[in-house]
Order: sequence, then structure tokens, then C-alpha cells
Amino acid sequence: MLKGVAASTGIAIGKVLVLKEGKKDIEKYEVTDVKSELLRFKKALEKAKQEIAEIKENAEKNFGEERAMIFEAHLMILEDEEFKGSIEGKIQEGINGEYAIKETVEIFENIFLSMDNEYMRERAADIKDVGYRVIKILQGEDSNLLKDLKERCIVVAKDLTPSDTAQLKREYVLGFITELGGKTSHSAIIARALEIPAVSGIENAAEILKTGDFIILDGVNGIIYINPDEKLINEYQEKVEIESKLKNELLIYKDKEAITRDGKRIEIAANISSKDEIEIALKYGADGIGLFRTEFLFMNRETPPTEDEQFETYKYVLEKMDNKPVVIRTLDIGGDKKISYIDVGTEMNPFMGLRGIRLCFERLDLFKSQLRALLRASLYGNLKIMFPMISSQDEIIKAKKILEECKNEVVNQGYNISNNIEIGIMIEIPSAAIISDLLAKEVNFFSIGTNDLIQYTIAVDRMNEKVSNLYEPSHPAVLRLIKMVIDNAHREGKWAGMCGEMASDVNLIPLLIDYGIDELSMSAPSILTVKKVILHG
Repeated sequence: MLKGVAASTGIAIGKVLVLKEGKKDIEKYEVTDVKSELLRFKKALEKAKQEIAEIKENAEKNFGEERAMIFEAHLMILEDEEFKGSIEGKIQEGINGEYAIKETVEIFENIFLSMDNEYMRERAADIKDVGYRVIKILQGEDSNLLKDLKERCIVVAKDLTPSDTAQLKREYVLGFITELGGKTSHSAIIARALEIPAVSGIENAAEILKTGDFIILDGVNGIIYINPDEKLINEYQEKVEIESKLKNELLIYKDKEAITRDGKRIEIAANISSKDEIEIALKYGADGIGLFRTEFLFMNRETPPTEDEQFETYKYVLEKMDNKPVVIRTLDIGGDKKISYIDVGTEMNPFMGLRGIRLCFERLDLFKSQLRALLRASLYGNLKIMFPMISSQDEIIKAKKILEECKNEVVNQGYNISNNIEIGIMIEIPSAAIISDLLAKEVNFFSIGTNDLIQYTIAVDRMNEKVSNLYEPSHPAVLRLIKMVIDNAHREGKWAGMCGEMASDVNLIPLLIDYGIDELSMSAPSILTVKKVILHG
């Protein structure tokens, strides 16, 4: 048995195909005709650009425009003057092109791997992906490892690059395993978008596993069983069948309203991180979008999205949801979410530092650009704007004042905006929950973010394995705060929803309904199960 990181949920049972890196040894030798070697490198570079452009086009069709931005970043690496300059400099010293690229990739790779932030460390894979593509072209090898798959298999690789992943054929790939990467790697993100089970972070997986091995990939628990016995295979096949059967049976709830036995309708909404996830939300019958995390719009790029870019995204989401409610959370960066072009410096306690609305107040240029884009898009659907990380009454008053300034600017520029935009806040800090009676007077709705609320309330870092056993959603202090928030919202005639993981916990949903929760928002695949639980009490 091998244990790794559960990168994408699901179970796959089948034969292994190990993808060896395949490249020839990269030998170092001296070149005397530097001019010809530079020309050879430049031709390879241009071919690599063409290949990546084709992969990007393919990715846009399969995964959507936003996720295809990964390959825009790859193209930018090939255009990067520092990257190209380093390679050309080495060639001018008489080093052959392949080795000059290898050395440069290692330098850049080490820089990214030495960074404190996990997300930035994983960008080292992008540098390597791009560099080795050019090397393979120079060596006359085929760079597209997965394009010719014709049999169903579980792919195993040391490092399945984003471009490898983008080319895979869903009908042939049952799942994949990598030695490198984590939950936030691009490959993991794409695997989840395609609903392909995946486990990453298994050391020496490409050496331990052999092509033809029969395995069980448990993407729920991050476990691999090699050549399992018949009993275990039968157990997992039964799990797959049960899961498949349940999925099909649950489809009857897709168009049903979640109405409790005493007649109250609960809105069941979807959490999304990208406009490309709208189709999945609709597939599972979401009543609306309860949380659109806009961070993804700002990631994987060198500069922030323009106001017009954001407008197009928000407009698209609102139109696709066809006047169903769409709660869009303003930029929630900081803590564990970093963006290269937003420098918050080094913080002792980043989760309690410059993040969420605090960062927006520091970067008014970004905040106002987003608010203006949201206001302009408001005519195209049922928009609700939500501010994250609110801890005091002053913060919500300040955020609303800035929103009013943006309204005046937008209207004065000749844009029409909706007169019916609800304003809400995330309740994810104990102070916000405790003064929710005051905050309820300032907003139209609350959405309880339980992931942070729980860890701040009982002082437990849920990502710290040494104390994660203490992370308890049903801790009495947490439940009292949730009840208090819902009661205070209702006293002011406002609605209260929930968008943290707890919203899809079928064991706690009856209690939340008893407390009076009005809306539950969750990952789209959980929607049908939750509807079933509510309808059958």
C-alpha cells in the first residue's frame, strides 16, 4: 500500500501505465559555431510556442478559458527575457542548447522551490514543463506523451505536467498518480475539473509501480493498493457500484426544491471558483451560486485582471444562472492564498494578518476595480455582493462607503446598474458572530464561513496534523455562535446562509434547519445528497 495526498476524489481500479520521462540523457558538449546553435535554439523555442498555443486552444475547449490561462503563463515563460537571456548567455559561452536549457531550468526551479509559499513552490513544475519541452524538440523527441493513449489505464508519472494533463483523453484515463505536486497543483485542479480520481505526493511511485500492475486508486483517502487480493478488489468494486448507483438515483432530486417537512424551503446553492464550474452547478440542480470565490481570476498571471475582464466574467456567471441568486465574494487574498504581484510582506500569523477585506482596504485600486466591474455586471442577473473577513461594524460601513463611491463613478461614466443588489458579509470570525446583532442592521444577508469560524473559535489549525483531531464542527461554542448569527439575522428581517464545509454535513443539516438556516451552499456534487436529506427529514 502507498499513501499520498488525495488530490482528486473518486476511486479507480485498473492497470497502470508508467510514463517514464522519456528524454535522452542531456549531455554537455562544447559548440564552436555559436551563431548556428543560437539559431537552433530559437527555432526550437518557436516550435515550443506553437505546441503550447495548440495545447492552450485544446484546454480552452475542454476546461474553459480560465483554466487554459495556465498555458498563457507557459507562453510567458518562453517570452521571459531573463529566462531566454540566461539560456542564450550559456550558449554564447560555448555550451550546447540542451544543456544550457537544463542548467537554466534548474536555476529557476530552485528559486521557486526555495520559496515559503506552497503555491509558488508548485510553480517550479511549470518552469520544468516548459524547459523540457524545448529540450525534447532539440532532441527530436515527441513532447506529447499522452496524446496516443488507446487503452484505459491509470497513469503514473514522476511529475505529470500541466500540458501532459491537458492532452489526456478522459475516456482512457481512469486516474493518475504523481510523485510530485499537491492539492493546489495545476494537475490536481484539472483532475478535479474533469472528475478524474488522483493521488499525488507518492515518493518513487514511477519506480515502485510497473506498467501492467493492477491497482486500486483511492482518491478519497489518498491510498494506492498494488496488486490487491480478490477480496479487496471486490470491496472497492462494490464501493464504485454503490457510488455510481447512488449518483444515478440522486438525479431525481435535481429539479426538486429542498422543502422541509414543516414546509420551509431551503435554498441549496453551489460554491464555485471559476465561471467554468457553472455547468457543473447547473448539472446538479443548484438553486443559485452561494459563493463565487473570485481569487482564481487574480491567480496564475503576472498582473491583476482589468475591470473589463472581470466585468465579462461576472456578466457571464450572472447570465448563465438566469436570474437565480449569485453571491460573489470580493477578493479574499492573504493567509494561505498568495498572489505574486500582491506583496503583503512576511507576517508572523498570516491567517490573522493582512487578508480579506483588510487587504482590499490597503489595495483600493484592486478593490474599486472589482466593485466597479460587479456594479456594471449587475444588470445581467441577480447579483449579491459579499465582503470577506469582516470583524467589526466599522469595516462594513467603510466597505459600503467605498461601494457607494464606485456606484457614483460608474453611473457618472454612463453605465446603468441594478437597483436591487443585496450586500452581505461572511461571518467567519468570532467577533463578527458575537456582534451579528449590530452587523445585521448594516447588511441584507449573512453567509457563515464555518471553515474559518471553527478554527478561530476553538483555536485549532485544521491543516496542522498535530491538532487537527481537535477541529470539531459540532463544538458547543461553534454551534452557539451559529445559532446566535441566524437569530440575529432573522430579528432584523435578513436571511442567513452557510458556505463552509459544514453546509454539506448530512449529520448536522437537521440541526442547522432546526436553528433556522435559510440557505446552504456547497461543492456542486454534494447538492443532490443534501436535497435528499432535507426532503426526507
